[in-house]
Amino acid sequence: MVDVEIGFATSERSTVGIEWELALVDADSGDLRQVAQTVLDALAGPDGREHPNVKQELLLNTVEIVTDVCHTVGEATADLGRSLELLRPILDPLRVELMCAGTHPFARWTQQKVTDKQRYATLIDRTQWWGRQMLIYGVHIHVGIEDRDKVLPISRALMAYYGHLQALSASSPFWGGEDTGYASNRALMFQQLPTAGLPFGFDEWPQLERYVDDMLKTGVIDIFEEIRWDIRPSPKFGTIEVRVCDGIPTIAELGAIAALTQCLVEHYSRELDAGRPTPTLPSWFAQENKWRSARYGMDTILILDEDGDEDLVTTDLTERVLPMLEPVAEDLGCATELSGVRAIMESGASYQRQRQVAARGGGALDAVVRSLVAEMRAGRPVEVEL
Repeated sequence: MVDVEIGFATSERSTVGIEWELALVDADSGDLRQVAQTVLDALAGPDGREHPNVKQELLLNTVEIVTDVCHTVGEATADLGRSLELLRPILDPLRVELMCAGTHPFARWTQQKVTDKQRYATLIDRTQWWGRQMLIYGVHIHVGIEDRDKVLPISRALMAYYGHLQALSASSPFWGGEDTGYASNRALMFQQLPTAGLPFGFDEWPQLERYVDDMLKTGVIDIFEEIRWDIRPSPKFGTIEVRVCDGIPTIAELGAIAALTQCLVEHYSRELDAGRPTPTLPSWFAQENKWRSARYGMDTILILDEDGDEDLVTTDLTERVLPMLEPVAEDLGCATELSGVRAIMESGASYQRQRQVAARGGGALDAVVRSLVAEMRAGRPVEVEL
């Protein structure tokens, strides 16, 4: 007998919401600064409530900016831009800059302070060494789903594009001052937390309810949101939440990857409307694709289907995925943003740019931080003089 029934909020189809985790770094040293509470207090309303678009996170070196429900990716990125402008007058006098990448290039996790909230204390108490190491930053993209019956088949279809999203967003090659050899060290770190990582391939909503019921009964979770899958339903918002991506350094790149995500969801929603099946990638292939894209980034050879066909991620994006989605992007009003995926392939993903900066600077990772700060301010990839 399953005691849990999971309702699914009413949401307008293919609307978009974005959550963007940002690091607070010292303008002089490039190291992390523990000033999130100062920022949140400055933005709080007269009643002490936090700003609706600037949120608290696990560590005091981090703030998260979130959008309202938006109809287009352009609306969402403009919303994020307004939140950035709110933060600058608070941060500039503190000599604190904003930066985003999957990891900070050289900061030490042992020196970071956890936000003083019970839910964070509980997380750290349970997860111990792994939890304390979660010095990582990500992006969560919500896309509205108008019919609960579409959620699981579209989520399964998105798993076939996990590697594309991971490769394009990969931005965590460095950890604690060392080059890990991975494009995304964050992806493999985050999955060490309980209930994190790849989702289970449920076919029907009652299977999800049974899983959640089991997790609640056994004390693995206290609320649904503690299921931290890379792609998960968000019943509270009526969305599919894509949590695959590393922290994305610029609004331009964020817009491109959000457009890719929105178009994939809408494409497979249309496929369901037409009575056509959505793809299902075997879990063993999905797991391999996650590892490959974390390791090799834009040089990943992805497994594309259940037959084991493979192709280079950039080739598949150029020859199949983007042509398939461009008509959808026109309908959704995000054609310009979707074209930014090609720009990422041309200029290189963040992990590639970071390594280039480190090489030019003789291995100095403070130069990498300066480049990430400059990109955040510019809103696009830029080359910084060292």
